[in-house]
Amino acid sequence: MAWDEWEQLKSEAAERASGNMQLNRLPDDMGGGGSTRPPSSAGDLEVHQKDLVAIGKEAHTLYDQLWDKARLKEAVDGAAGDLTTQGFALGEGLRHVSTKWDKQLNSLLDACAHISNHMQVTRRIHDNDEAYILRQMSSISALDAGFDERSGPPGKPNPNYGDNADKK
Repeated sequence: MAWDEWEQLKSEAAERASGNMQLNRLPDDMGGGGSTRPPSSAGDLEVHQKDLVAIGKEAHTLYDQLWDKARLKEAVDGAAGDLTTQGFALGEGLRHVSTKWDKQLNSLLDACAHISNHMQVTRRIHDNDEAYILRQMSSISALDAGFDERSGPPGKPNPNYGDNADKK
């Protein structure tokens, strides 16, 4: 590639990019009737307790199934040992694959356990937050009831504050 050709390609690329580059957002004139509202007015992410419970339950189920059906290390290592004893090079290969499988399986089991535990903890934290908010709100209403300034029947001005005519 000659120097002149390189300079020409750079200038063409600069012309194409000038004024048209937008980062981290959609173009203003999207066409096709797309929404241009900011995300907060279009709706926020909502997660309900039943969704968290379902995710945690699925992660726990997957963990149990992997634990029961995917752990083959003892059987495979036994076969790998037998093959190696008989002089087959396949024995070492099988042992290597077994080690890699076991590492990957343990990573997946850890991830499933982490997700399941996290969903349980998240649910517990939100339940505790909800209970705290309810306690705070009920204590505010109890406090408000204690500051009722009426000294007589409802509907009449409090005589302790005097008459409005006296203030003028």
